[in-house]
Amino acid sequence: MEVRILLADDHAVLRAGLRALLDPQQDYTVVGEAANGMQVIALAETVQPDLILLDLSMPGLGGLDVLPTLKKVSPQSKVLILTMHEDVQYLRQALKRGAAGYVLKKAADVELLTAIQAVMRGEVYVHPAMTRPLLGDAIGADDSQGQEADRWELLSDREQAVLRLVALGHTSAEIAAQLSISSKTVDTYRSRGMEKLGLKTRAALVRFTLKRGLLTSD
Repeated sequence: MEVRILLADDHAVLRAGLRALLDPQQDYTVVGEAANGMQVIALAETVQPDLILLDLSMPGLGGLDVLPTLKKVSPQSKVLILTMHEDVQYLRQALKRGAAGYVLKKAADVELLTAIQAVMRGEVYVHPAMTRPLLGDAIGADDSQGQEADRWELLSDREQAVLRLVALGHTSAEIAAQLSISSKTVDTYRSRGMEKLGLKTRAALVRFTLKRGLLTSD
């Protein structure tokens, strides 16, 4: 399925680099470029892209400012933040305002492609380096930890292994290679395990596993 992408960044060189990364991908098509907040709103409304790669720091209206409007003018568009700001406060605000993911520009290569795939599957993608600070305040929260531990024990060993790797940011293909199973089987274990835990997104899974101390080892 073709993914129509709108690029929003005030640096032309970066936009050119993103095009160079995305254009060779068979299913990705860049359908527009915006250099500021007003342009991205206007283009999103006109083009109705599947995905918007959005910078936070742009002239006039920044990424955080335009996010609520983007969700109104192009509600079906997934918004993936691509930024230099390695700041958990920006991350929290972006997710709160409707972003589907957060990637740092310093990792805008293979990881960006992974993030796009995750977001287009309906998942929330967070740069791995920012996962712990994002959820740090949840680790010690009083949130029925005993019940969560009981739910985890309901999972099979293979379901637990798959969900740990999902929480760590591995793709289905990578998990399949590590566990010597097919990607389809990985997806089955992930879906079944998430259902048993009562979780719907990767972000919720990461929060769950961090709180239970399940990511402390490989």
